[in-house]
Amino acid sequence: MVTKTKNSKSSGSSDASRGGSVKDSAQQIWQAGLGAFTKAQVEGVKAIESLVKDSATMQRKTKSVAEEKLTEATSKVSSMASEISSKASGQWDKLESIFEERVAKALNKLGVPSAKDVNALIARIDALNLTVQQLSKKPQAPTPAKVAKPAAAKKVGATAKKKAPK
Repeated sequence: MVTKTKNSKSSGSSDASRGGSVKDSAQQIWQAGLGAFTKAQVEGVKAIESLVKDSATMQRKTKSVAEEKLTEATSKVSSMASEISSKASGQWDKLESIFEERVAKALNKLGVPSAKDVNALIARIDALNLTVQQLSKKPQAPTPAKVAKPAAAKKVGATAKKKAPK
């Protein structure tokens, strides 16, 4: 029995040492967890600050690229608009000339003279006026028949006035 007692005494002390080591291990695990939490807090703040700096840098780069693309797109749209405008202007000019031609043909069929015809007639009238002026400047000897006609016309006009009822 003595041996049993010795065995039980040695097992009791080993249980106590095992309990102490478990307690020590639990204490170390708890402290390691708290240390990790504290380190995570400190490094988390540093990580957040680093992320904020990185995001600010990224935002500036992104803004720069966006402005560049916007400028590029604006210039492309501007050039396309001017190109379309010039094409449309050319088409309007063609349409206008076609319209003018058709109106001129319709007026010609109706017998309305064109501006060209009127200008030609004005030129002919000016030439005739010039010729008449040149002919009227030449002195002509009055003939007796020409002199008598105006006097007779005056007498006829005077008698017609007296005979007209009032």
